[in-house]
Amino acid sequence: MPAGAAVNRPLRLGALGCSSIAARRTLPALAGVAELELTEVAARLPQKAVDFARRFGVIASTYDELLDSPDVDAVYISLPTALHHEWTRKALLAGKHVLCEKPLTLTLDQAEDLAELAAKQDLVLRENFTFMHHPQHAKVRELLDGGRLGELRTFTASFGIPPLPARDIRYQPSLGGGALLDVGVYPLRAALFLLGPELRVTGATLKFDETGVDVAGHALLTSASGVTASLDFGFQHSYRSRYELWGSAAALSLDRAFTPPPGRQPVLRIEEQDHVEELWLPPAHQFELSLRSFAVAALAGRDDSEAAWLSSSVATARLAREVFTHAAAVIG
Repeated sequence: MPAGAAVNRPLRLGALGCSSIAARRTLPALAGVAELELTEVAARLPQKAVDFARRFGVIASTYDELLDSPDVDAVYISLPTALHHEWTRKALLAGKHVLCEKPLTLTLDQAEDLAELAAKQDLVLRENFTFMHHPQHAKVRELLDGGRLGELRTFTASFGIPPLPARDIRYQPSLGGGALLDVGVYPLRAALFLLGPELRVTGATLKFDETGVDVAGHALLTSASGVTASLDFGFQHSYRSRYELWGSAAALSLDRAFTPPPGRQPVLRIEEQDHVEELWLPPAHQFELSLRSFAVAALAGRDDSEAAWLSSSVATARLAREVFTHAAAVIG
């Protein structure tokens, strides 16, 4: 499919990497997205590619074969984070649109490089933060912008999960492992969405295990208007996925903010001094919504709105770098 051209058929997608998130969430969600058709999968281990291909009824190939395939218009990349920049770059140079798992890259320089290349190639490049496509966050933003909370004073967010198996790649620094780039980027992205792009990190702490990978952390940020943000994340916690906005008139909280199941009905809880209100919203499948948004954009051909998506990805990478730069290290 030529860059910038609109077409009237499904976007033909190749999956580069047969990860757990691809197997459990992303590829099964394709069944609900008429705008996308999975045609090919590739894995480092040939047998894994064959097993995935058999499961999803498509062709198995190598990474390079997939990028060269005339039957692939776009690539979904779910490789270890350390490989995102290399293979996203190769896919863009091969003329493919790209949906890459978060985080887009290890470093700010890499994120800026990919954003520039996608624009030069006239291709759609998205970082697969599926939570950003769930309507619950747009409703929160609507209430905030409409003054329902008064003047916003603070934002707090937490995303933590129980310890992972010892051999999990997220405990391997050489592959881009670590809590900040795996779960910490979710609160960072939410803060950017709700507080604006001029956020700055003013303090941070990262806890490292004996292998040198960060397993937990805390970051303090300030917006251009003086709103403060306090973010917690890690691999050493009971599960938590929530945020709260506290304003001069009311506070709003949202549970399961980052990973709500498709059938979960979100509840926005608004608390005032003498009144509590609960807004029940319709359930939504954020993986399907993310995939459909990407497919529609790629099928229509890149337009100016894509710059905003990439600007947010670059800003997230900048904030992650600032957290690493400011962080006091704790070992143990």
